[in-house]
Amino acid sequence: MANTQGPQGNHDPAGSTQMFRAFVDEGAPQASRQAAAPAGPRIGLIVGVVAAVAIVAAVAWLALS
Repeated sequence: MANTQGPQGNHDPAGSTQMFRAFVDEGAPQASRQAAAPAGPRIGLIVGVVAAVAIVAAVAWLALS
């Protein structure tokens, strides 16, 4: 089987770590812009959950009365 990483002992894992950090740092401005956006869907989710609880409570009240 061929050794594609070169001679043993010459592989520097720090190189790939540095490339990964550069990749993550490149995407940081987009992540901060996206973090502010989900406030709208979160409010919709909360309203939906409250409405579902109200419907279940109304059905239970009607079933028990």
